[in-house]
Parts: sequence; C-alpha cells; structure tokens
Amino acid sequence: MKAREALSKVFVQKSARAGLMLVLVAAFTLEATSIVQFVFSQRTIKEEATTKAESQLDATKLKILDIVDQAETAVRNSAWLAQWALEVPDSLYAVSRRILETNPIIVGSTVALVPGYDSKRPLYSPYCFRAHGSDKIDVSSLATEEYDYPSQEWFTKPLELGVGYWSEPYVDVGGGNILMTTYSLPILDRNGRKAAVLTADISLDWLTDMVGGIKVYPQAFSMMISREGRIMVCPTESLVMKYTVNEAASSLGDSALFSDLNRSMLSGERGNQTFKYKKTKMHVFFAPVEKTGWSMSIMIPDSEIFGNVRKMGLIVKILQLLGILMLIIILRAVIMNQIKYNELNDRKKVMENELQIARSIQMAMIPKIFPPFPDRKDLDMTATIVPAKEVGGDLYDFYIRDEKLFFCIGDVSGKGIPASLVMAVTRSMFRTLSTHEDDPARIVSLMNDSMADVNENNMFVTFFLGVLDLTTGQMRYCNAGHNAPVMLTDTKWLLPVVSNLPIGVLKGFEFEGQETVMNDDDAIFLYTDGLSEAENSQHELFGEKRIYDVLGTRRSSADHMEAIKEAVSEFVGDAPQSDDLTMLFIHYFRRRHLTLENDIKEIARLAEFLDQIGNDRSLDQGLVSSLNLALEEAATNVIMYAYPKETAGALDIDAVLGKDFLEFTLTDGGVPFDPTAAPEADITLGVEERGIGGLGIFLVRNIMDSVVYTRKDGKNILKMTKKI
Repeated sequence: MKAREALSKVFVQKSARAGLMLVLVAAFTLEATSIVQFVFSQRTIKEEATTKAESQLDATKLKILDIVDQAETAVRNSAWLAQWALEVPDSLYAVSRRILETNPIIVGSTVALVPGYDSKRPLYSPYCFRAHGSDKIDVSSLATEEYDYPSQEWFTKPLELGVGYWSEPYVDVGGGNILMTTYSLPILDRNGRKAAVLTADISLDWLTDMVGGIKVYPQAFSMMISREGRIMVCPTESLVMKYTVNEAASSLGDSALFSDLNRSMLSGERGNQTFKYKKTKMHVFFAPVEKTGWSMSIMIPDSEIFGNVRKMGLIVKILQLLGILMLIIILRAVIMNQIKYNELNDRKKVMENELQIARSIQMAMIPKIFPPFPDRKDLDMTATIVPAKEVGGDLYDFYIRDEKLFFCIGDVSGKGIPASLVMAVTRSMFRTLSTHEDDPARIVSLMNDSMADVNENNMFVTFFLGVLDLTTGQMRYCNAGHNAPVMLTDTKWLLPVVSNLPIGVLKGFEFEGQETVMNDDDAIFLYTDGLSEAENSQHELFGEKRIYDVLGTRRSSADHMEAIKEAVSEFVGDAPQSDDLTMLFIHYFRRRHLTLENDIKEIARLAEFLDQIGNDRSLDQGLVSSLNLALEEAATNVIMYAYPKETAGALDIDAVLGKDFLEFTLTDGGVPFDPTAAPEADITLGVEERGIGGLGIFLVRNIMDSVVYTRKDGKNILKMTKKI
C-alpha cells in the first residue's frame, strides 16, 4: 500500500513537471513571436515618423529661406543706389523708402552712416518703416540719444565681417518697435571706405505661425532657436525671446539631459535624438536654417509614434495569456494532485525566523547611523527605537532637504505585525509627501486622508511632524494627537501643541499647524508614550517629571539618550516592557553666513561679522580679535589670488557655533589652491633671509586648532575650527 502511494506520488510529480514545462515552452514561443513582430513594426513606424518629420522641416525651411532670400535680394539690388546716395545724404531716405515700396515683406529699412563719415552729420540713420498693422510708410531717425545705433549688432557685425549679416532676433525699441530680425549689408563709398550699413527688417510674426503650425502628430510641437540659442518659437510663450535653450533646460532642473541636443542645434547640425524627461520619452528631429544661423526642431512624444503598435501588442499579450490560461486549466487536474507539502516541522522556529527578518526589515527603514550628518556642525542628533515585541509600531525619521530638517515621530495603535505594517506605510508616506511639500499641516492632512481611505481595521497613528529651517531657526510643526515634545533652551518647557486628531481617524479633518523659533544652542526632545508610561513592577509610571529631571543637565545628544535609557532601565527593573519605546533628540546650532565679493574693501565686513558672533556667545574680545585676524588672512588670500584680475567672484563664509567650538567654512570658486600645503614659515630667520609669503597660513595655523582644505565640485573649501 505504501509502495503504491509512493509510486503514485512520483507519477504526479513527473506529470506536474511535464505540464509545467509544456506551459513554459508555449509561453516562450508566443512571447518570442510577439517580440519579433513588435520589433519590426517599431522599426517601420520609426522610419515613417522620421520621413514625415524631416519632410516637414525641409518644407518649412524652404518657406523661410524664400522670405530670407527676398529680403537679401532687395538689399543687394539697392546697394548701388545707397552708394550713389552717399554723396547726397538727404536722398538716403528715398533708398529706404524704395526698398519698402517694392518689397511688402520688409517692415523697415535704413541707411546708417558710419560715425564720423560725414563731418556735418556725425550720426545719421534715416529710417523708413511700416506702421504696425498698416501699409502706410512712416519715417524717423535712429540717430537719437535713446537709441545708440552704432552699438547695435545689425550695425557692427556687417562692418566687422565685411559681408551681409542676419542679426539675432530682437525687439527694436526706437526703430520698428516689433519683434524682428535684420539683414545688414556694408556699403563702401567710391574710395572703398566703409561708409554705411544698408538694412532690411522683417517681422517674425509670420515665423511663429509657420513653425508653430507644424503638425506631424496631434501632440507634437515645434521650436526654433537663434544662432545664440535664444528661443524664437515655442509652445510656452513665456519662454519666447526671454531665455536661451540652455537657460530653459537649467530651469527644468536637468540641464545635462538636454546638453547634447542643444549643442547639436547650436552647431547647425541636422539629425534626431531621443531623450527621457519626467518619465516621458521624446523624439526630437532638428535641422538648421542656412544663412540665418537659426535651427528648427520637432518634438514628438514616444507614445504618439508607437501608441497604436503598443496597444496592438497589449491585445496580443492578452490573447497569449488567455491561451496559456487555457493550458493551465487543462493541466489543473494534474497540478492539483501534486505533492502535498510536509512543512509542519517546528513551526515555532519558522515563525520566529520570519519575525526576526521582519524586525530587520523594519529597522532598516529608519535612520540608525549617528551622527547622521557628520559633515554638518549645526546639528547634534540621535534617536533610538526599542519595540516591545519582535516588531513594533513606533517610528521616527528625518532628513535634510533645501537646508530644512524634516523630522517626525509616531506611535501606531496596537503592536506586532499589523502595527509594523502601518508603521512602514506611515514612514513611506512621510518621505514621499515631504519631498514636494514644506507645510507640516498639509503633509499630515494628506497622510491622514490616504490612511483613512484604507483604514478598514480602524488603526490610527499619533504623530508629530516638524520642519526646521537650518538657516533661520524657524520651526513649523503639526501635532496629530502625540505627546508634546520637550524644549531645552535656558529652561525646560513643553512645546505648546494643538492636539488635533491622530492620523487615520477621520478623513478630511483640518489639521492646524504651528510654529516657533529655535535659537542657537536650543534642543528639542521627542518621545512616544512608551517612555512616559513605562511601568515598573509596582505599576508606577516613569512620568514626565523623571524625563525633566534627566534632561536637567545640558550635554550632547548621545549622552542625553544614554542617560534617559539608563534611567528608564533602572526604573523598570525586571518588569516586562509593555509598549514600544522611541526617542528623538535634536540639538541645533544656528549657522551664520557672510558673502564677500573679491574686492579687498570687503575685508572690513569681517569685523562686524565676528563681533556679532562674539556677542551671541559672550566670547572674550581677545579671542574675537584673534579669530578676526585668522579669517582676514584666509579671506585676503582668496580675494587677492583665487580669481583672475578684473574677474568677478565671491567668497562664502559659514560659521557654526557649537557648544565648545567655532567652525568657519570658506568656500570659493577660484583656481585650485591648498593653503595648508604651503611650507611652514621659518620665523627665526631675518627679514632679508626669509622668502616672501608663508606668514599668513602660519598665523591661521597658530590661531586655529584645525585647518583642513578640500577641493569639491570645482570649489575650494577651507574649514577652520577653534575650540572654546
């Protein structure tokens, strides 16, 4: 009997494996067929899209060049007349008027004399133009104090190059008073001297309609840039003629993403590129407009080109899945008779192992390396979490964004695995929402609405969220039914909090935010009720008074945390831990900042900067004077030598006032230079024997306790520390 059961079991196992192999082979064959079809379809569609885009670019370019050629021809055909009219300057008006009368596309023209060519008229530029929106030709003069025509690009460039030149698009205030571009041709007199510049202005209103009207696909859009990269045509009107493509790329937060495309277009290349921005893949086709230096591009979303083929691919995959499902249904009878698992060996150990893994995962989600920001001297932080079971529902978290410290502490109702899952969700929502939002009340409200939507088990979270501006000390916070934190300033006091409701209780509840200011050397202590409600064997609570007593002595955050943990442990004794215990301690030292331009006169501002620091910490005046001397030496070295002569530059000085130290960080973007690498000055030598230099860094080293130089991200960084 047993042999028969064993044989049947082996047969079932082999049948199940054979059926599974059949399903896998069928799935692989169907998927391979689908992939081959998809690849060839994409290739054909991409070629079609490329042909359509390039055809549109070429057709539009021909239309533009037709207008450009008309303007150039009009100017060149009138060059001889302008040369003749140089001898009778009053007739120059007639030259410009004739160009406008015979060429409807031209909106303005002038013959601008080279300054000094005519002694009677040092500056002379009669200008004829069409009044905006009409065919009437008006006349004016560009030789005015408000409009310095000899400095304009349309005037200087053709004289410099000696050939016809298309200017950068511009709004000619004082001239045509519209967005235009100018074709300029240098005019020589009978003696071969450069005497004047003959121009033709064309309005760019038609260009916006022509380029913006390109429609290869419904969601495609087009752009045009000038030779200097200025945006001439763009769907976003606020960018037109106000930004270059590189500036626009920087404003989007990822200039490197567009660097290759911008470089190719500005170089007058023709081609296409693909890039991905904010999860949207784009195909860009671009081509230059000869003569003008302009470049056109058509941008097509990837979904526009391949949307239909992907929809078809999805339908094919659904059909494939249905086919595989039919196979699975057919084989279900065999699979249902597979080996029954014998996994009842020591379930307790298995469960304990799983709980240990869950605890490791939970602990990995919260910061546990302290100090968390070793390079920052304006924060002294530590935290701890001790679950009452293998896994718990307490949490804390913090991080720095935009010079703001985002921090939180929370306590999930209940214990064990359900509480740990809610804890993980709460921490993830805090990180996600605070990435784009600075208002604590807004963040807590969004977290509350999200949790209330899925809170089928009626669990909730008491929560405190704070946002500390590290540059000003302003702290905005929102409390959601949590314990009020303890503030440590000159005294100890509970931070006033509006209780609000815990997170997850009522969707749509309006949480009220509050704010306060943390001054230099202030601290805040946050904790869950696992601390205040810790019980000893007599069921006495640890209480807030004992917390106050332990916090009575000012010390480092790590020492504070150890002192509280020891006090709780001593109080509880052998009594079992009844609740999760979580604590977060933040000690804040305000950072001072000063920016000096590379002008030696700026050095005088250091004294006021250091006097303020000395007053804030009641420092001895002699120490302040020594620090001033060290900073002056280091700053003077940067101002005098970091930047090339007559080049603007800046020196940023950040000061952090710690409990027993002062740290000054000097940052500049000048040439690489490590002052600490300079050899020690031999002060025993006489003035005649000692070489020039070296005394400055000697003074800095002797005044400061630590001087460290680094070069990072193209900047010189000098950190000087003084123990006090």
